Amino acid sequence: MKETLMDLKTRRSCRKYKPDQIKEEELLEILEAGTYAPTGMGAQSPVIVAVQDKETRDYLSRLNAKVMGGAMDPFYGAPTVIAVLADRSRPTYIDDGNQVIANLLNAAHAIGVDSCYIYRAREVFSTEEGQELLEKWGIHGDYEGIGNVILGYGLPEGIKEAAPRKNGYIIRV
Repeated sequence: MKETLMDLKTRRSCRKYKPDQIKEEELLEILEAGTYAPTGMGAQSPVIVAVQDKETRDYLSRLNAKVMGGAMDPFYGAPTVIAVLADRSRPTYIDDGNQVIANLLNAAHAIGVDSCYIYRAREVFSTEEGQELLEKWGIHGDYEGIGNVILGYGLPEGIKEAAPRKNGYIIRV
């Protein structure tokens, strides 16, 4: 139990990666952890799309950068991108998707893989290009992009120390 608490306290976002792809067994462990996230009424509304194909990964990067109005790689060179989408017909779909993302991030850290939550999935998958990707991947229905998780082996300069916890973070009644 203490190891779990330590993992939760020491996980940091990484914003600079080696080009090396993560190991298959690591990816499978991280993805499985994502499927065990709590969801409203146990409905499991999210869909997890793991992208390791470089061409598709780079295309997603360009679409994400376009939303920001720039050309930089918003995935910071990470070789794996996981897109999390959720079914809008579920009233808890956004929370469900974010629970999956939290599990992915924490599982990655627990096994020594660096990660970062990258936004703009909603905007990317609402575009014509994003909708074409969903169709290509066989995702049908009213799905919204919740967020992206990038995975890889980080470079030390890509990870910052934790900021001190703010005063008043916890209020006890």
